[in-house]
Amino acid sequence: MSQQQPRRPESHEQNMGTAYLKEQPNLEYNQQKEPIKYGDVFPHVSGELASKPISPQDAAMMQTAENLVLGQTQKGGAAAAMQSAATKNERAGLVGHTDVTDITGDQGVTVAETDAPGRRIISESVAGQVISEYSRPAPIAATTTSTVDKDAVTIGEALEAVAITAGDKPVDQSDAAAIQVAEVRATGINATIPGGIAAEAQSAASANARLTNDEEKTKLSDVLTDATSKLPKDKTVTSEDAEGVVIAELRNNPNMATYPGGVAASVAAAARLNQEQ
Repeated sequence: MSQQQPRRPESHEQNMGTAYLKEQPNLEYNQQKEPIKYGDVFPHVSGELASKPISPQDAAMMQTAENLVLGQTQKGGAAAAMQSAATKNERAGLVGHTDVTDITGDQGVTVAETDAPGRRIISESVAGQVISEYSRPAPIAATTTSTVDKDAVTIGEALEAVAITAGDKPVDQSDAAAIQVAEVRATGINATIPGGIAAEAQSAASANARLTNDEEKTKLSDVLTDATSKLPKDKTVTSEDAEGVVIAELRNNPNMATYPGGVAASVAAAARLNQEQ
């Protein structure tokens, strides 16, 4: 899946450059004058990327990619290190919550698994540069032949990842619109399916609009957990699918922005990962 030549795997702590973040645990945000950059956290990064600040949307993209490929965000992984840095930068007022670094937004992020004897090597990249590489034991019962179709991310899986990356977000109209397009793309049925995830999302968005207490609102995790099993048909995510979902979320958001780790972000990340394969 990865075009990068694997290096010798290192431990998370060695690889993630978390020492930089640990050196300043009591840093007062109003005293932070410069944003934490990729080169500060990931020592192997070079060139333009090294001088770029780590933004919240960058971290959300990596978190989505880890969830899609590895099933969950990795403790001590690239997403965790990026989230920590992005949070510090945002609280210091040096980046905005919806900011994305230009080179990261243009070239994307990638999480890839490479099979090796007795283990799998995980490579995590930003803008084509490997920022984290480590290994984990291979599944004992890995006897099936790996194919692109088997490894490709489906629309249902991309929606399930949202339940993890943005599960606490109350469902709004932009989410409902994006989920509806995703359902149409997955099933090929150009109508809202009664009792389906799109219908559930629309009902939740309408009900949430009448509520003022966020704790009482229906969240994305309520709608998208086990999304694959709720779809009568599923398909591999393509760039055309992602474009349709992104447009739907943007058009129905008053700020004309997608939500970090949300429906559009997850489907777009899945499309990029599938293209990498």
